[in-house]
Formats: sequence, C-alpha cells, structure tokens
Amino acid sequence: MRRAVLGALGALAIGGQALAFGTIGSLGQSTEHEQITRRALACGAITPCIEPLTLDELAGKPGTFGAVGYPDGSTVFLTPRAHCDNGDHATFPGYPRTVAQGNQALLDCRAWMANRMDEAVTDAGRLLDSAGRIRAGQVTLDCTFAGDMKGRAKCDVLQDLGIVFHAAQDFYAHSNWVDRLSPPYSPTNPPGMGQSGPAPFIHLRSLPPVPPQLISGCYDIPESKCGDRIRHEALNKDKGPIGVAIGAGTTTRGAQNGNFQRAVAAATADTQDKWGLLRERLAARYGPQRAALMACAIAKDDPVRDC
Repeated sequence: MRRAVLGALGALAIGGQALAFGTIGSLGQSTEHEQITRRALACGAITPCIEPLTLDELAGKPGTFGAVGYPDGSTVFLTPRAHCDNGDHATFPGYPRTVAQGNQALLDCRAWMANRMDEAVTDAGRLLDSAGRIRAGQVTLDCTFAGDMKGRAKCDVLQDLGIVFHAAQDFYAHSNWVDRLSPPYSPTNPPGMGQSGPAPFIHLRSLPPVPPQLISGCYDIPESKCGDRIRHEALNKDKGPIGVAIGAGTTTRGAQNGNFQRAVAAATADTQDKWGLLRERLAARYGPQRAALMACAIAKDDPVRDC
C-alpha cells in the first residue's frame, strides 16, 4: 500500500465531506469500498473467488486502503472521472450547466473505467511466460500501488481493477440511478431514477447513450465552489454499515427509502460483473487456456502451487 500521499492528500480527501464510498473506518466512514469489494468477490460470494491474501491487497485491510481505495489516497482523489462526479444538469430555471456538459462528465467516467480495464488486460499478459507458465516473480503479493509506475504483473492488475471497481462503486453512491425520492424537487432534492441493480450505461461491453435522467453531483473543495449546481452532498450515499446485511445509510440521501441499501447492492453486483468482464476480455485477447491460467494467477494466493 502506498503511503507517501496519504498525509497531505489523504487527509484532505477524508477531512470533511467524503469523496466516495468510505475507505477508512472512522470520521463517519465504515470502510464501505472494502466491504463492497469483499461482499462481491470473497470466497463464498462468487466462483471463481478472490482468495483472502489477494483480497486483502485488492479490498484493503486495517492500516491500508488497498487497490480499491487507492483513488481516495492518491493524486487521483481530485479527478472527477475517477469518482463519477460532476455529471449534473437540470431543468430548474437558470440552471448553470447544460445536459451536454453533465453527460460528458458521465461519459468521461465510463471511459476512465474502460481504459483501466484495458490496462488490466494488458498487464495480465505479463503473468505468463512464452510457454504459458506462470512467472513466479510476477505473482508475489505485498503490493505497493504507486501511481502508474509498473511493478509486478499481479499487483498491477489488482491496481487496475481497484481503480475500475472504485469508479463503478462510486457511480451508484454519487448518481441518482437507485434513488427513490418524493417531490418537491430542487437542487438540494434532485429527482432519482429509482432503479435496482447494475446500470447498463457502465456495463463496458457496449456503450449505450447516457440515460436522459441520469446525473451525479458537483464535487469541489470546498463544495461551496459548486454554487447553485446540484452538489455531491445532495446525492451521495457514501456512508453506512455493511456486514452480513446492508444497514441503513447515514447520509441524508442514503437514509431515505432504502437508497443506501440499493446503492450497495448494485455496486456489489457490478463489481462481480466487472470481475467477469476481465475474464471475458482475457479470453478474447489471449485465448481460453492462457486466460484461465491468468485468471487463476490473479485470484489465488499461491498461484504457482495452486494453478
């Protein structure tokens, strides 16, 4: 886990309003990104699963952000597309942002995820040698996630996946996809779409247009810079307990009508789907036999022995 940036940048990211589903276990956060990732990919939740030591690197554990928390503990934390922020537009009179501007921010977020998924597929190519054998030196753990600096192949794939998962999970926390609200609507109570489950818009197997009602909130530091726009604070469902059951959300939006629970459930299902997408993409590029061995090397704690 990289720590160099966690002082100045990490403190800024978690002090005050959270930028995303939580990555720490204090300041009102409950390691939500970690819990969603574990809920989605731990053994017993899905097959093939991510084994415990590898999952610690991907999801994080006490004292680390893990790959999925990396965007909140690095220079990426102020990059709107990494969190699906700034996708706002509205029909309220005089609203200071067009539909095209809001949609472009959402498209940028999807492109960010697609590009990092491409990177994961490319980095996975270094897991095997030319004879199709796992390269032992490329699959050891104790990863250091450091910007775009390349290291061991497995750690690089985990970082790529963590960045994809983080943005996808934030999509559900920061947009109105799952929100069920009652009028009157306003910039502080924007309408929701009332959906359940993953959004086809960020499926990444196809590229449908932005759904007409889809928005996310403006995020800035301080958030007052957003002026009269719909703010992150009005939409976010970032905080709440996640265990065997999903608890009630603790943000204003998340606490209403099961919005937090639906956001977590959708984020969990989407995380599982993107793990499946990676395996599909590996097979498409490298062929089914090499792809299966690559997926095993990513998921297993001791792939040299177990794959």
